[in-house]
Amino acid sequence: MTTNDRRDDVDAIKSLKYRYLRCVDLRLWDELAGTLAPEVSASYGKRLSYTGRDEVVAGLKGQMTDDVITEHQAHHPEIEVDGDTATGRWYLQDRVIVPAFDTMIFGSAFYEDTYARQDGRWVITSTGYKRTYEAMINLKDVPSFQLTDNHLAPAGGQ
Repeated sequence: MTTNDRRDDVDAIKSLKYRYLRCVDLRLWDELAGTLAPEVSASYGKRLSYTGRDEVVAGLKGQMTDDVITEHQAHHPEIEVDGDTATGRWYLQDRVIVPAFDTMIFGSAFYEDTYARQDGRWVITSTGYKRTYEAMINLKDVPSFQLTDNHLAPAGGQ
């Protein structure tokens, strides 16, 4: 039986993961750091792994510059709470657009996360995913593709 407290914890962890993804896509690095435990570890597919909050944030910041547009959506959470720790599995769909290289990468994966309650709030202690697939398309192959807005572009630009 799930208690109200456990449901509250599950809701807090869902909110934490959504905040983490929003901060990545909006490049809110300080707020992103607040979702992570100091000792966090992260592994994103076969290419990127980081240890420690500062390294995770710096690594993502280095990968996701303002000329890279990202969209990360996590769905179908499976969260198990055990006291002050928890595990989570999420279905990820993502898209990366790099206009300078006329490239769009998209795919899906399953995130495997761990969480801990620290100082009364949930933080991510480990996160990472394994791809189910990844695909790439040259945007020149889609003549009608137009980027009509980009929140990361300098004022007056796309």
